[in-house]
Amino acid sequence: MDQQPHWRIERISSLEERIEELAELLIEVVEDGASIGFLPPVSRAEALDYWNSVLKPDVCLLVAVMNERVAGTVQVHYTTKANGSHRAEIAKLMTSPANRRNGIGRALMQRAEQTARENDVSLLVLDTREGDPSNLLYGSIGYIQAGMIPDYAKSANGELHATVLYYKKL
Repeated sequence: MDQQPHWRIERISSLEERIEELAELLIEVVEDGASIGFLPPVSRAEALDYWNSVLKPDVCLLVAVMNERVAGTVQVHYTTKANGSHRAEIAKLMTSPANRRNGIGRALMQRAEQTARENDVSLLVLDTREGDPSNLLYGSIGYIQAGMIPDYAKSANGELHATVLYYKKL
């Protein structure tokens, strides 16, 4: 018998209620080594500034809530160019280290895909650092590796890492 997950996915249209938790999540995952555009240490002010810049008409922000706290998040960035209205980019998939391996990342991605379909998107793209566990997730849910860009992202120690580009036709 399948058990119901002890978390839920919500779409956020206002940051008021969740911005502090989102800031904590960003700080926590970057400190844990996530390559999401930031280098540690991320200050609370930097994290709050980032989240305050996220919500726009072309961005869908989804959060996983566990025990009434944010446990993960993902964004769908819709293309605003006329020739790209059929595509969107998946961005900033994050799951708190304490809540990994519970299906939250997979559920966030499934909801992101569902939301994209509801908005007439037929192609999703994303990128992630080569070697990160997220590569396994993306491959397991049908994303196809399109290529790799060397020396794309810098780590905290200054080392340069490749990024892997993926796509999925919905």
